[in-house]
Amino acid sequence: MKIAITGATGQLGQHVIQFLLNNQAPENIVALVRNQDKALHLTQQRINVRYFNYDEPVSLTPALQGIDKLLLISANEVGRRTPQHQAVIEAAQKAKVKHIVYTSLFNAEYSPLALAQEHRETEALLKESGIAYTLLRNNWYSENYLATLPQIITQGVLYGAAGEGKISSASRQDYAEAAAKVLISSGHEHKVYELAGSGSFTLSKLAEIITQISGKTVRYQNLTAQEYTEALLAADLPEGLVNVIVDADIQAAQGAMYSDSKDLELLIGHASTDIKSQIKQLMTS
Repeated sequence: MKIAITGATGQLGQHVIQFLLNNQAPENIVALVRNQDKALHLTQQRINVRYFNYDEPVSLTPALQGIDKLLLISANEVGRRTPQHQAVIEAAQKAKVKHIVYTSLFNAEYSPLALAQEHRETEALLKESGIAYTLLRNNWYSENYLATLPQIITQGVLYGAAGEGKISSASRQDYAEAAAKVLISSGHEHKVYELAGSGSFTLSKLAEIITQISGKTVRYQNLTAQEYTEALLAADLPEGLVNVIVDADIQAAQGAMYSDSKDLELLIGHASTDIKSQIKQLMTS
């Protein structure tokens, strides 16, 4: 069985490949990448690397020849995802791919997040494609809150706009392990999995945890949407990314990031990595 992964040099894709290598011969794994120079480490592991560019449809069908299962990791260009995903699905149809596993968004069907629309559109395309599909609806990544951990500790402030909304995030590795499990096992056709962390936290609780582990006082400063937007723009973040971050916090305040689903635990066979363990690892690495 040949398994292909889009965005194979990305953060999630690389984790998926490492989990697959625990159970699959490298010759059965196909890394689909836009920049082959970034995939030399995969080639050295005897993984088949193929050029795959969403914006060059001519590159897609040849790269999917002989593929049984395809992990379609959602593209990172917000606002362009639907046509890019559509091009991949159409190429998969032509190449006779048997099964597509797609990384969607938690509760995509009803989610109020601005990001949800493109995921809903992609899910619809998959359902209409005639190809067996599995929807992995990933909740927020814990790494989204920890990317600037050193800066948070230095400033002593964690900024956000999520109020006391509970967030059931999980680590990138947890989501990757779930994807790998689905790719190497059977019985997942036309299934929808709502993937979320085993536990949850508020941003004020997150500030407390950072304080406990770092030994330096960190407080949570809740901002209005406008204040948070202005702060992130002042930090030179791209406007598109700022809009995504602020929208996520505003919706989290209304409960959009909370879940008691155990789908992730069931797929990976253990509790997800808690945020405290991730912070400890980051502090010691």
